[in-house]
Formats: sequence, C-alpha cells, structure tokens
Amino acid sequence: MTFMTGTSRRTVLAATAAAGVAVAAGAPSAQAATRGRTPSRELFGTLADGTKVHRWTLANGGTRLKVLSWGGVVHSLETPDRRGRTVNVALGFDNLADYVAKSPYFGGLIGRYGNRIAEGRFTLDGVTHRLPVNDGPNSLHGGDQGFDKRVWDVRPFTERGDVGLVLTRTSPDGEAGYPGTLAVRVVYTLTPRGEWRIDYSATTDRATVLNLTSHTYFNLAGEGSGSVDGHLLELAASRYTPVGATLIPTGELAPVARTPFDFRRSRALGDAVRTPHEQIGFGQGIDHNYVLDKGISARPEYALTVTDPGSGRVMKMYTTEPGMQVYTGNFLDGTLTGTSGRVYRQGDAFCLESQHFPDSPNQPSFPSTVLRPGDTYRSTTVHAFSAR
Repeated sequence: MTFMTGTSRRTVLAATAAAGVAVAAGAPSAQAATRGRTPSRELFGTLADGTKVHRWTLANGGTRLKVLSWGGVVHSLETPDRRGRTVNVALGFDNLADYVAKSPYFGGLIGRYGNRIAEGRFTLDGVTHRLPVNDGPNSLHGGDQGFDKRVWDVRPFTERGDVGLVLTRTSPDGEAGYPGTLAVRVVYTLTPRGEWRIDYSATTDRATVLNLTSHTYFNLAGEGSGSVDGHLLELAASRYTPVGATLIPTGELAPVARTPFDFRRSRALGDAVRTPHEQIGFGQGIDHNYVLDKGISARPEYALTVTDPGSGRVMKMYTTEPGMQVYTGNFLDGTLTGTSGRVYRQGDAFCLESQHFPDSPNQPSFPSTVLRPGDTYRSTTVHAFSAR
C-alpha cells in the first residue's frame, strides 16, 4: 500500500467535496422513506462570559442527531434497533457545566490536531512550535483548549432530501501554539437513509499541521446501558501503529496478525481487551491507531462494522482517511454521570476516530498532515446505521 503525502494527498482529497458518497448502508426501507425535517434550535446553556450555547436537532431516515454549538459536540444520536425501538447511542452530559468542566471529549469536534503529539512540540519548515501539554508529557486533541472547547457558528440547511448543519470558526494564528490563521468548515449531514456524514475542510494563511476528527463515544445497546465488551468489531486493517508507554507511536507499522489487535474478522471487543499483551497494558485496553488497508482515498471507502448482538444495531463507517483510532473507553472511571442519569464505567463505550496518524508531525515516514497556503484540507467520514 502506498500513502500519498504533500501535494498528492491534497489533490486526491480535493475531489471528495464534489464526489458524494457511494455506500451500501443496508438501512431498512422504512428509514429510507422518512423525509428530513427542518433543523430546530433550543438554548442549552450559557457560558460564564454570557455566550449562549444552543442545541440543534436534526432528523432524517430514522436517525436523530443533536449537536451543540459548544465544541460541535454530538450531544445525542438516536437510531432504531431490530424491533424499531429508538434509543440514544452516544454518551454525553445533560448540562453545559459538565461539558466545560470535565468532559473527556464526549462527542467533540477535535482540532487542531486529533490524537497525540509527542512532548507537545513539532518542527515545521525549520521552526519549532510548542503546544500545551495535557496528557502526561504530550499534547492531546489540540491541547486543553482545543476545537471541542470553542463555540462554533452554526447554520442549518435542508437540501435534496438531506438535512444538516454547517459549523464554522476561524482559529487565529498561534492558537494553542499552532501556526497560521485557519478557517475551518465542518458539515454534519443526515441523509434520507439515516446516514450521518461529516465533511471537513480548512484553509490557512501560513504552513501548519491539521488532523480533524470526531470523538463520539458509542454504545449501540444504548447510552448508559453498561459494558460494550460484547460488541463485535470488524476492521479492514492489517496493520496498526504500536506505541510506547506514553501512547506515542514508535514509528513501526506492525501486523495485527497473532495479536489482540486483529479484527480482520468480526470479534468481540472484550476478547481483545482481556488478552495479555504489553500494548494493551500501555493503554489499559485498546487506544491505538489502525492503518486502514485502503489508505487515503478520494471518496469515503469502507473501514469497519460494529454490531451489538443484543439490539441488532449495526454501524458501518466509510472514510477518506488512512487511519482509525480505536478506543475502548479505558479511562472512564465511574466518576461521570451521563444524560440518562447513569454512571459511566471503564469499557462502557468505544470511540472510532477517523484520522491521519498520531504524532505525524514528528514521524516523517507517516502520511503528511501539513497544510500550506493555497491548498485546501478535505476529509469525509460516513456513519451508516441499520439493524438486523
């Protein structure tokens, strides 16, 4: 497999915006027939400086998505089970104060750089840039004031059967230590088939690094319903990036064969997490980037399937990205109470973050995450829901 970097990467991804998504979601016909409603808005809370935070609701194709202007947060995501019963499958809080004070990135729109950068620094064009350190010795998800902790401008739309939100913000030069004034546009769309599509784009006036993703915590049995150990994961990845003790990649692209990280055939998450292995010990479970077999693609291509046998819910993901971070909720510790009033414990959710690789700015052999003036960053990920 060949990764494209630099200009080649940007040329390939530039086609994504106009390409659309050709995926076979397998959604029930009843969902396909459901027409989208005009997005609605309500006040969710007010920040200490008086800024109002709103919650937007989208509904289409049997899926209902609620999004906050704070951090582009996915507050809830409702989808039906095999009997048509709809529940929220995304973890979150019922109030703004908890998101501000203690959210472990619940539902957040992550930037400027999703995942970890070693020792909170990188060198670009001969200049070393220092970032906030908020995860041991490293910078995680853009630092302690990343995109998930900013208020976004939100515009709703209804178009050709789709309903959605356009989220925009300008990240000033030097914000969280990153160079360049960055104009970011993220579009959340619900299609008539109930698919949730995320389209990211950005431009900069100065060379920078960028790696945007979504950090939704899923439990397909329902938010607050307990462990996801029984969820089955099939992942089209023959390799992963092993990490050291602080969860920074070593630079190796290691085979998943004969390791707990092998999900090339559908397998229970709990089976992997409980297999003795040094890498599992480092992350207290799975917290690793997978090298998708498809590499970077111009259109979203198949990456994975997650199934909850109990409810019958199925989620497939398609992406243009070369990597997928799989996180099994290892650091949920019973101290957080969610929207249902239930406590979240270790292993009560999983995250699937489509991305370029962690620490790429310090790993020349990884696909480039450099964005330069005159170029446009583009990335698309689709979540397709069904039940069986």
